[in-house]
Amino acid sequence: MAKTIRFTALILSIISTTLVIIYHFFNSVALLSVALTFTTISYHFTMRLIVGDVVNAISKKGINYNAPWFREKKFEKKLYALIRVKKWKKYIPTFSPDTYDIKKHTAEEIIVATCRSEIIHEVIILLSFLPILLAIPFGLIAVFVTTSMVAALFDLTFVILQRFNRPRLLRLVARNKDK
Repeated sequence: MAKTIRFTALILSIISTTLVIIYHFFNSVALLSVALTFTTISYHFTMRLIVGDVVNAISKKGINYNAPWFREKKFEKKLYALIRVKKWKKYIPTFSPDTYDIKKHTAEEIIVATCRSEIIHEVIILLSFLPILLAIPFGLIAVFVTTSMVAALFDLTFVILQRFNRPRLLRLVARNKDK
């Protein structure tokens, strides 16, 4: 999955750069729309990779998974039942499946990975709204807001998944310590 996403980001960047260059020569409104679309999609792919690399580098020393930010909130269990996380979580892709492999990592290492992934996706959610600034010079506010909202909601599913799984892993660690 990681290789596919990195390759896709590269190809999208090449396509969007090419379209922007062509637009400067032909100055077509239709070409501008296509160039903006590819540039925005390219941004979302590339930004996700950069955020992941930066957060992984910063958090190499570890993450305190007992910090208040990572603790389960009172409303979460009811919310997760309401949105039926158990039914759809198995369909969510994983960037690096080995990171969550219980045969290769301890439960505590996986808990730290869930925290790291949560941070990555929360930052991505915030940065998903940056393309809205393109509406200032180009207009089309509805298009930029819609794509930003869709991207943010997409990443929210990953935050929910990490927060849904973490308490179960914490209970596993607690049970193993009791033994």
